Amino acid sequence: MLEVGSKAPDFTLLDQDGHSRSLSEFKGQKVLLYFYPKDNTAGCTKQACAYSQFKEEFQQKGVVILGLSKDSVKSHKRFEEKQNLSITLLSNEELDVIQAYDVWHQKKMCGKEYMGVVRTTYVIDENEIIIYANDKVKAASDAQMMLETI
Repeated sequence: MLEVGSKAPDFTLLDQDGHSRSLSEFKGQKVLLYFYPKDNTAGCTKQACAYSQFKEEFQQKGVVILGLSKDSVKSHKRFEEKQNLSITLLSNEELDVIQAYDVWHQKKMCGKEYMGVVRTTYVIDENEIIIYANDKVKAASDAQMMLETI
């Protein structure tokens, strides 16, 4: 996980609508960047739906919400439509941004080891400095906790 106080790595990725989005385009605003493992899974759905539910409250605090996973643009679009999401989802199939933010790690489930995205939330300030980092995220309560933290 990247440390609080460090400069957030810039990126340019496609969102669920196929538009190119970069961190630098949000300079001057706070960005809540959350990394999640997979579209349309139980925890990831709860997290994305909660962020969509609280999107206006985050906007009132001057915060842009970006969700990022290794899923494809098409997968993100299906996820957005199925769950009626209102947040921006970014695709990083190449894993370069996921690795730059140090959230690609070995994981274990049911006795099997594999590489995957560790659910992590970063808050990046108006000058692209990380001011909050958490890799012990509880999917269902992350949005509410972040709304209270920011």
